[in-house]
Amino acid sequence: MPFIIEALASRHDRKGFSCGVPPLDRYLKEQAGQDIKRRAALCYIAHEPESDRIAGYYTLSAGDVALQDIPDDVARRLPRYPVVPVARVGRLAIDTEFQGKRLGAAMLWDAAQKAMRAELGVFALAVDAKDEQAAAFYRHSGFIALQPNSLRLFLPLQTIASLR
Repeated sequence: MPFIIEALASRHDRKGFSCGVPPLDRYLKEQAGQDIKRRAALCYIAHEPESDRIAGYYTLSAGDVALQDIPDDVARRLPRYPVVPVARVGRLAIDTEFQGKRLGAAMLWDAAQKAMRAELGVFALAVDAKDEQAAAFYRHSGFIALQPNSLRLFLPLQTIASLR
């Protein structure tokens, strides 16, 4: 199923969105617009070409990860700064009607593409998974845990670039 992924706008139907996780639904309906205005996070939505109904969304913001938390095999190739810059996917949710159609993976790919095009230094895409099920989704998408059994994960943008 084709989707358009673009920045959240007032024309998009937020009221009908339901992913089955009340805090994620509430964020899109009540908080996303404020975060955009304050530039705390940008929110991108997916919708079908002929509709403004939101099928999924994710947020993207700047962040960092402590170098000491990155696995040694990756960290040894990085500058010895205390932290490295990342693009942080703060939230990612898919409406229940569209779950299981690989839209989440497409939205992660979109987030990675945006991070690679950013005109600032970004080493990786990072996430704080809300639970083990979400962490499993990110690991399936190639993300690496920052520490063993951690819900904090990252995906080096160099890995994404090699898939192009």
